[in-house]
Amino acid sequence: MNRIFVSLAAFAAVLPLGATAPPSVGEKAPDFKLSTPEGKSVRLSDVTSKGPVVLIVLRGYPGYQCPYCNRQVQDFIQKSQGFADAGARVVLVYPGPPQNLDVKANEFLADKKLPENFDLVLDPGYEFTNSYGLRWDAPHETAYPSTFLIDRQGVIFFSKIVKEHGGRTTAAEILDAMPKKPSR
Repeated sequence: MNRIFVSLAAFAAVLPLGATAPPSVGEKAPDFKLSTPEGKSVRLSDVTSKGPVVLIVLRGYPGYQCPYCNRQVQDFIQKSQGFADAGARVVLVYPGPPQNLDVKANEFLADKKLPENFDLVLDPGYEFTNSYGLRWDAPHETAYPSTFLIDRQGVIFFSKIVKEHGGRTTAAEILDAMPKKPSR
């Protein structure tokens, strides 16, 4: 018992005061409501009620457009039919400082055509990022690149949080983790 307490105390000591731990597999994903650059509201609980959700947290705008984010999103766009076939919605979270974040997000989207089942939502001021415990609070950083798969009940069944720029999930990795529809 004392070892468990010491381990928990040691773990708590490395977390910044007031830090939130990211949600884990088996937990209900914290609900949120964010808007697209065009002003469309996206609420997680509304989206999950219709099918599984792939929630991808990008680095957003840390002072430049992240080349790793660009490659990751292009990969998901190229494999978008697989997500549509699985009945999944892909929600991309674009965090950053609130000033002109919509302009920066539109710059990010300039060379991309998001499929119907994709939304890019803004996280101005890191409210979502902080609530999910994903804030990468260092110069020229915004959020830890992360991917969550969430079922219709809002429960996380896949999670990958990367504490570096590379090593992100691929569309193929996520498609493999998606529930398989029964064949008829």
